[in-house]
Amino acid sequence: MREIVKLGLILFLITAIAAALLAFANDATSELIAQVQEQESNKARQEVLPSAENFVPLDENEFNKIIAENNRIKEIYIGKNSADELVGYTVKTTASGYGGNIEIITGISEDGKVTGMKVVSHSETPGLGANSTKPEFQDQFVGKSVSSNISVVKSAPNDSDIQAISGATITSKAVSSGVNMAIDVFNGKLAK
Repeated sequence: MREIVKLGLILFLITAIAAALLAFANDATSELIAQVQEQESNKARQEVLPSAENFVPLDENEFNKIIAENNRIKEIYIGKNSADELVGYTVKTTASGYGGNIEIITGISEDGKVTGMKVVSHSETPGLGANSTKPEFQDQFVGKSVSSNISVVKSAPNDSDIQAISGATITSKAVSSGVNMAIDVFNGKLAK
């Protein structure tokens, strides 16, 4: 019986020390991790709205009104040029794909054109849905007008369509759904 208690205490001490070390490591690196994540987000914003030089988060009250209507909107930033003039917006959305949620950042110029989109996070099938991160797919969205939603087609696309990724129609539709959410927010809340 004493041996069991002794082993239990040793195991408890080992796990307590490990937990304390993990808590310390988490505390020590959390600020650095947040900085790296913010740098990556800024880089993605710059890629989808290249005419912007700096990004400012949308007013918190306005943002809260938007997410009250659609909680799949994760962030909205105002893109400004060097003269501090509005050039467009970036909108991060989440859509349900084949393998789980897909996070998409969409850039929209103030004159109502999609300036770019980027899949920033996904768990789609490698070689199929994961191809949504490739430029051949993402570049299809550039220049699309926000006057109508973007549709996914399997054949040659027209002005308001994009061609689906072969073998990954669900992912293609999820990504276009995320871009369409950004378009809807722009048209309904942001367009002047």
